[in-house]
Amino acid sequence: MSFPFDLLHAEIIREAIENEKVRCEAKDEWNNIIEHCSGIVEIEKHDGLIQKAFLHSNAETKLESIGFKVGQVLVEKISKEAPKLITELECIKFICKEFWINVFGKQVDNLRTNHQGVYVVQDSRFTTLRSFPEGPQYVKESGYFLALPCGIIRGALSGLNIRAIVTPTVESLPAAKFHIQIQH
Repeated sequence: MSFPFDLLHAEIIREAIENEKVRCEAKDEWNNIIEHCSGIVEIEKHDGLIQKAFLHSNAETKLESIGFKVGQVLVEKISKEAPKLITELECIKFICKEFWINVFGKQVDNLRTNHQGVYVVQDSRFTTLRSFPEGPQYVKESGYFLALPCGIIRGALSGLNIRAIVTPTVESLPAAKFHIQIQH
């Protein structure tokens, strides 16, 4: 992936994490107010705090949502030149080859399926994890860096009329597996 994308991706993640911290602080403040308020009129004075504390999602959900919208747009542009994709398997193969190359810079390393609507896509040097140092202590932090790509994959599948749940797993960096559960 290109250097500007890496910077943009890191900034989006930083912003999402910061927003989640603000939301958690507002929630804590709200819980403190509730403990000390005597009536509904007093609680209504804190409407802005309620909005800040409860109407925003966590960082990973927000990143996944952004990725979903991006994936829908990208698959529309990338699939224009492709032959008509009819079957579910054709769509998954398209995602793993043409789409993956255009979006993540290379083809996937492995695709597996149980032929019951579950696919596992493996990328041994996933683009958003390449800059991570190797070691188990960094695996937990990788979740934020996979939320946007999961959304992109789910959005691309949606653009191909396939509803799916996409979840990542990381056992060792920079490898990533994306589990795609088709929703029939």
